[in-house]
Amino acid sequence: MDYKKLQNGSDIRGVALEGIEGQNVNLTEQASRDIGRGFALWLKAKYKKDVLRVAVGRDSRLSGEQLCTWITEALVEQGIFVTDFGMASTPAMFMSTVTEGYSFDGSIMITASHLPFNRNGFKFFTADGGLESKNIKEIIAYAEGEEVTGLSKGYIEKGEFMDVYGKILADKIRLATGVNEPLKGFRIVVDAGNGAGGFYVDKVLKPLGANTDGSRYLDPDGSFPNHIPNPEDKDAMKSIREAVEETKADLGIIFDTDVDRAGAVLSDGSELNRNRIIAMLSAILLREHPGTTIVTDSITSTGLAKFIKELGGVHHRFKRGYKNVINESIRLNKEGQDSQLAIETSGHGAFKENYFLDDGAYIVTKLLIELARAKKEGYTLESIIESLEEPAESVEFRMNITVEDFKTYGQSVLADLEKYAENQAGWSIAPNNYEGVRVNLDEKHGNGWFLLRMSLHDPLLPLNIESDSVGGAKIIASEIAKFVKSYDKLVADKLFDFVK
Repeated sequence: MDYKKLQNGSDIRGVALEGIEGQNVNLTEQASRDIGRGFALWLKAKYKKDVLRVAVGRDSRLSGEQLCTWITEALVEQGIFVTDFGMASTPAMFMSTVTEGYSFDGSIMITASHLPFNRNGFKFFTADGGLESKNIKEIIAYAEGEEVTGLSKGYIEKGEFMDVYGKILADKIRLATGVNEPLKGFRIVVDAGNGAGGFYVDKVLKPLGANTDGSRYLDPDGSFPNHIPNPEDKDAMKSIREAVEETKADLGIIFDTDVDRAGAVLSDGSELNRNRIIAMLSAILLREHPGTTIVTDSITSTGLAKFIKELGGVHHRFKRGYKNVINESIRLNKEGQDSQLAIETSGHGAFKENYFLDDGAYIVTKLLIELARAKKEGYTLESIIESLEEPAESVEFRMNITVEDFKTYGQSVLADLEKYAENQAGWSIAPNNYEGVRVNLDEKHGNGWFLLRMSLHDPLLPLNIESDSVGGAKIIASEIAKFVKSYDKLVADKLFDFVK
């Protein structure tokens, strides 16, 4: 098969199990073995040596063990020495390449993040970080090439890293607070959604003295029987909010399946995700690093930009895609502009102090340090973001493009919109915009903004709308609908239904 179809940006993703009509398995045994071989050859080319060590971990997905068997056996055939860490988190697998005493040449995480149970995939790391899209293309090229036979085989051994990784996080909190059990007296509940995040309770929270009674869905179960492990999912956030309210917890924590994203619920039941978690982390970092630049994705609110500016920071709104946001922050630092945080509204957050690794458990670790500090100094987490201005309404529409060359069509729509916006009363094109067309609208025309952009990978034009007035989102939607209706290759039914 054409393995290029399995590439999803900087990851490999595909259908690994039957069970959903119309979705045939394409992450097959042959594909997994070939991609494992491709990664081995890519590593050999990178390091110019034959003896290489690779760590492999997986989340709770039902197909994880089988995929692990196939890809590790392929690595061994290429002479790689493999350590199978079993259940792990994506950030931990990166950390296995940089932690003293481990320092693997490469690592693989078997995961498809929050996607349905039948999906799975591979993420690849070296000590330089997660691989880029161009590296995945190189691995695929090796995977599709001829096999090399007659090589000396490597071996597979079982290993354990989550204890080490958990202690790294716990010790960071101890060091920052100066106390061995800084969470004693706090009730902190976790909802792992039956993904890989349950380790945080036993390996971080309990050793630090926290009462974790009331935590939910900590046991790994790749059928995800309770809710999708995803901080952006309404049912998932409802679950952790209920856990906080029922136990009167000081903080609720929710992870996605492989723990590279996180969200939270504060003691008053308010959700800490999207713009709110970015604001919280920005406030913490701007106290530690005055004037630093916070890089976010393109759909963050105007209220967040104002909040960061009022704290003395610089808000750099960039493109969607966690790798885009991270790489932009790295670029700014190289150019001499301090940027301590790169974060998407999805919950992907990467800190300069932590290898620019998008790590949900590290985000939570920063929140726990602040929670302990707040109690000691007499303030609350809620008070940190009380001045954040939040939109009255927020909606998103995803409009399918029904032509084969969807990228060209989508870009032409955006080019036309930019010209159209310049001539509309009450509209002003947002400055310093790096993705799509973002337009601010005055009070008469909806009192907010919209962003129309191309999807990163799919034949879609997502439309995000926010308004600071009740009813304003419908006014803005009506404004943009007048433009969209002339494009018959755009499926915008939901937008048109909204404005009726």
